[in-house]
Amino acid sequence: MSTETHQPPPESAEQGDVIEAGAAGVTTPEVMANSLGEYTRIWLQRVRSGESGALPVVIGLVAIVVYFQVRNSLFLSAGNLVNLLIQGTPFIILGMSEVFVLLLGEIDLSVGYNAGVGAVMTAWLAFSVPWWLAILVGLATSAAIGFIQGTLITRLRLPSFVVTLAGLLGLQGLMIELVASSGHGPGGSIPIPNHIIDDLTTGNLSVAAGWIIMILVVALAGAVLIARDRQRKAAGLVTPPFSVTVLKIAVMAVAGIVVVLIGNTNRGALVALRGVPWVVLIVLGILLLWTLLLGRTRFGRYIYAIGGNAEAARRAGVNLAMIRTLAFTLSGLTAAVGGIILASRLGSISTDLDGGQYVLYAVAAAVIGGTHLFGGYGKMLHALLGGLVVAAIYNGLGLLGLGAAPTYMVTALVLLAAVTVDTLARRGSR
Repeated sequence: MSTETHQPPPESAEQGDVIEAGAAGVTTPEVMANSLGEYTRIWLQRVRSGESGALPVVIGLVAIVVYFQVRNSLFLSAGNLVNLLIQGTPFIILGMSEVFVLLLGEIDLSVGYNAGVGAVMTAWLAFSVPWWLAILVGLATSAAIGFIQGTLITRLRLPSFVVTLAGLLGLQGLMIELVASSGHGPGGSIPIPNHIIDDLTTGNLSVAAGWIIMILVVALAGAVLIARDRQRKAAGLVTPPFSVTVLKIAVMAVAGIVVVLIGNTNRGALVALRGVPWVVLIVLGILLLWTLLLGRTRFGRYIYAIGGNAEAARRAGVNLAMIRTLAFTLSGLTAAVGGIILASRLGSISTDLDGGQYVLYAVAAAVIGGTHLFGGYGKMLHALLGGLVVAAIYNGLGLLGLGAAPTYMVTALVLLAAVTVDTLARRGSR
């Protein structure tokens, strides 16, 4: 596919039509309805026609939670739920990393070891430089690796599967070499020497801070939604009913209240332990940032357009090589965040990291959540939901005293079921 493209002027009607079609696919119920009741009817009609969205994964997550709670009453305890959130964070963030490339119809098999390389660079440098600089270098290293892979894929027109498979093998060797030459820690590992990096997963907000931040986040999100609707209305564009916007804000408020209540519950045995973990804010921040990037910027619309119909996007003037390279760069950057979080949770980063397993969990999280494998459809929220499903299985089977083998098999069945439901739903839609 030719990558010699130009950028037409913003007024190009052809470009606007193609990009909007690629980004949206089918008009959403919220811009077709005039009231909450009509919105509900349209949504139910879309579900019956096969466009179920995230509904299957939500139902599946509820079923998993109910099953494990029946089998072990500790599953829904505050301590275990907080532990589940911390365990699931690497799956969620690495799933978000995969969403960038899956939207293009590509895949990145190297995110697991790319995350490990970013974590190794951060842990290594944390011995000699400020913690924030160590993190920045770790993020930049993984982003640069993603950029190199994206350049090879787009400029040389190589399959992403082959390039990132080579990246998986090469980065595994690079990670082993970096750990061995670091001179820190015994047994092929580098400990986390900085308490701030360690507190990313072990630290908690105060009880009051949890409530204050939750209220501010919900208020800010609500203000953004309302301002967006007013802006669209002033521009003569179709806007969702105000009742639908209010419902979205209410759902966010309820979810925030539940998270804060769970986090502020005492989960300590001998010493009181309360507060929402810092890592929850990190996940929400990444979710918000990347959601805005994909949903509110030209770059995001181009990604959806390329994944939906690359040739049409090229004819509309989209620079395919640049967008694809940036997507792989952002995939590497996000992977590094997941690797640093994982190192914070483990207290070290070692050569025992199974990057191959983590990339499989990352793809599983994105696909289970609802992102299509062949491009054109997906959201960062899907990685969050899918990551929670994977973490719930991992955590629940651990509570039942089962080992790694059942975890792999159950996750495989859930992944297969998610892909089957998605495939059948799209066939019914067509």
